[in-house]
Amino acid sequence: MDIGIISLFPDMFDALEYGVTGRAIKQNAVTLHRWQLRDFATDKHKTVDDRPYGGGPGMLMKVEPLQKAIVAAKAQLSSAKVIYVSPQGKPFTQARAKSAVQAKQDLIFVAGRYEGIDERLLNADIDETWSLGDFVLSGGEIAIIAMLDAMIRLIPGVLGHEQSAECDSFSHGLLDHPHYTRPESIDGLKVPEVLLTGNHQAIARWRLKESLGCTWLKRPDLLQELTLGKNEQQLLQEFINECDAGSKESK
Repeated sequence: MDIGIISLFPDMFDALEYGVTGRAIKQNAVTLHRWQLRDFATDKHKTVDDRPYGGGPGMLMKVEPLQKAIVAAKAQLSSAKVIYVSPQGKPFTQARAKSAVQAKQDLIFVAGRYEGIDERLLNADIDETWSLGDFVLSGGEIAIIAMLDAMIRLIPGVLGHEQSAECDSFSHGLLDHPHYTRPESIDGLKVPEVLLTGNHQAIARWRLKESLGCTWLKRPDLLQELTLGKNEQQLLQEFINECDAGSKESK
């Protein structure tokens, strides 16, 4: 998978050279290409911003350098889709990350700065706009790093265990279940007994129930988007009943 990045601060993407993403880069599972936007400015000051028509605070990214940078990136990655990162874009989700990886399509990310980019360039040269969330960052670099981390770890062979990504939160529309490791007791708090039994069927049942329960407690909006089967409905109700019983005992 080839990923192109157009940015005023391309060195920020050195962060991807660590951990799981760094291993993927070393294994050539993904190749990063970076373009410094200032290299495409034509004046002696390497100007990449300009005042917006109509006045108002802030500056916009200058059209000519950004357009030339996109042309250069497309010349190297001819089949790539150009992605602009903005709070106004489509929400970036686990499903979108998985879809992008499964499509096996090269991507060129444009990291915005200032107040954004000219609407005409957005319509003519950008294929899609993605959003990391309903908040504003100083630039698109951090958002792109987060998106790339989410995607790269889904590339087959990148994670140490093939099923690791499938167990992540949101992979099946639910939050992940709780996890425990040694020691068995910490300050009197013990690991749930079922995890010590070696009964894989009982453990799988407990994990699904806890996953449903965690989603119900923390992100009920996710449950509204799912159609639960009979077994899942029963497990969720069992979790809710246990919560109610625990609440009554604590009073």
